[in-house]
Amino acid sequence: MTQVAGRDDDVILALANVESSYGPIKAIRGVSLKVRRGEIVTVLGSNGAGKSTILKTISGIIDPNRGSVSFKGQNITALDPSVIVRMGVSHVPEGREVFPLLSVRDNLLMGAYTRMDRDAVARDIEMAYAYFPILKERATQDAGLLSGGQQQMLAISRALMAAPELMLLDEPSLGLSPKLTREIFEIVVRINRERGTTMLLVEQNANMALNVADHGYVLETGRIVMDDTCAVLREKEDIKEFYLGKKESGVRGERRWKKKKTWR
Repeated sequence: MTQVAGRDDDVILALANVESSYGPIKAIRGVSLKVRRGEIVTVLGSNGAGKSTILKTISGIIDPNRGSVSFKGQNITALDPSVIVRMGVSHVPEGREVFPLLSVRDNLLMGAYTRMDRDAVARDIEMAYAYFPILKERATQDAGLLSGGQQQMLAISRALMAAPELMLLDEPSLGLSPKLTREIFEIVVRINRERGTTMLLVEQNANMALNVADHGYVLETGRIVMDDTCAVLREKEDIKEFYLGKKESGVRGERRWKKKKTWR
């Protein structure tokens, strides 16, 4: 991961008091966060906390009820997703969502649909194969026949094919074995270091996310309740207890477990 300074001119993505809903149900409430260029930033939270909604709001899949989203200083709130992709934001959705009846190579080409630089696209396909050699072996195979881990590799590679400055990754470890999870995260870190691609990572595997990311936000019932560097978050008792499986002992730990919302 790339450590970057904390200056405001380094901010590539900013959310300000964003509220998004599914019908009458508010999924995120007044969310504000910043992602600086070159960082890996993670958003932690339980199922239903609103993590995926943040990413969908950024990428234009969901229009917010209020608040603003800016990318490289430009307001992108509620723009069409295709416009946001062309501006340099790629979204790796939860559940991979590869095109199952297209070949691996055609899935990669679909990721580059906004580009006209054919020679560079060809080079980037080889770059994707270098990160995930199994994809080259399966290049002509229908994506729907890949394993879950291979589909996740393809989904990340497809997002890379748009040559993004910012990648949004939604639960990349979902349904994967610990071994495959480690492999996926190793490649995410390599992409960040080697290509300088900024990452906003939504993840339930808090231990893995906190070990690869620079900065973290904790989301509870649609609200940001804590944020800090990941080095600091890893040492907070609340994080250890609720996300890393390290409960405190004695009466104090039991009382905090029952309350579950006593964030420091």
